[in-house]
Amino acid sequence: MIEEHIRKKIASAIRDIPQADTFVSNRLSLLIEELEKWNKKYNLTAIRAPNEMIHGHIMDSLSALEFIKGKNVIDIGTGAGFPGLPLAIMMPKNHFLLIDGNGKKIGFIQHIISLFELKNVQAKKIRAENFFPDQLFDTVIARALTTLPKLISLSEHLLKEHGTIVAMKGKLPIKELNSINNGWQHQVHPIRIDGMSNRERHIILLNKERKCKL
Repeated sequence: MIEEHIRKKIASAIRDIPQADTFVSNRLSLLIEELEKWNKKYNLTAIRAPNEMIHGHIMDSLSALEFIKGKNVIDIGTGAGFPGLPLAIMMPKNHFLLIDGNGKKIGFIQHIISLFELKNVQAKKIRAENFFPDQLFDTVIARALTTLPKLISLSEHLLKEHGTIVAMKGKLPIKELNSINNGWQHQVHPIRIDGMSNRERHIILLNKERKCKL
């Protein structure tokens, strides 16, 4: 059973999110419970304590909520499903594809999809550079996956013409920003996450520069 203090902490943490309700709060609580169980056997994530998972996984993931554009989203290098699973739970009208090269982590995500009967989430064991889908995505999101130039290289082929790459970072990656190809523009958004005030968080939005028609 989900411990009551975990339920209360999640409910308190998400209370200011317009989409949040008791149903969502309960699902996020159960997600932590299941992750803790699987983590003991498969070592899916370095964050092991449920209290730390609330901020380090759930709220960190949801900090990208306002930056998701369009209906079709792909989370590359998703690991155990972060940020994709919390975002998908919070945004049931959007479709999320979560990909990773680790079979055990994808197995956990598929377990959650089945347990929650999530109709808006799919998971696939594949690396981004090897994935060439029939349908491109409005948003590509990645959390602490790689450098910004490498992220563009890995995911550019997955993105619609006017789509956005959402890169979730810790410290402001100044050297990476200066290394971005001239064909791309970026926006930097400092993020504050309750319970993680001692750690820097930034979200970088990457878009292809639009060519002006003469």
